[in-house]
Amino acid sequence: MTPDKNESLIFNQLLEGVHKCVLCAQKLELGPKPILQVNPNARIMLIGQAPGKQAHEHGQPFLDPSGDRLRDWLGLEKSQFYDPSTIAIMPMAFCFPGKQKNGSGDKPPPKLCSKTWHSSIRTSLPNIELTLLIGRYAAEYYLEDFANLTSTMQSQDIENEEFVLLPHPSPRNNIWLKKNEWFETKTLPKIRQRLKMVLKKD
Repeated sequence: MTPDKNESLIFNQLLEGVHKCVLCAQKLELGPKPILQVNPNARIMLIGQAPGKQAHEHGQPFLDPSGDRLRDWLGLEKSQFYDPSTIAIMPMAFCFPGKQKNGSGDKPPPKLCSKTWHSSIRTSLPNIELTLLIGRYAAEYYLEDFANLTSTMQSQDIENEEFVLLPHPSPRNNIWLKKNEWFETKTLPKIRQRLKMVLKKD
């Protein structure tokens, strides 16, 4: 469904507001630089954690080893992944939150971002058929019955549910992936098949 001129105007105004947002400016290590990929025609949405430092520097989401692994998991070429008319990418927080002082990774995404923008953005994307939640922060926000990553992924109905959960593709999850080989051998093939079914409609 192609948006009419009025809908396009509203969408562009919303996106302009996002890119001018400074609500979390005082908390951000490198200052505000919202990074997301959205288009009203997108059929699939990815909701991750927050842009990493490399994404902040280059202005593109998942531009790091985690993104390489994610694209491999999903069976998507870079050209598909970065096509906003196909894939929408909306992290839980749009700006790089900075590094933890103890060196254990990035800081958690500020909750104010998702509370302020997510509902309006999802409403502006009427063609989304499948939303992939990547990691715990997205799962806690969007899944009412979320208990933990492992049990939720094992029980989800990948073929039919609106939200499908994946672990974060960060190398920090290598131990979990090794302990839970079923994710790559059984779950990923089902997710790839669901993606193919949605993309066939384009």
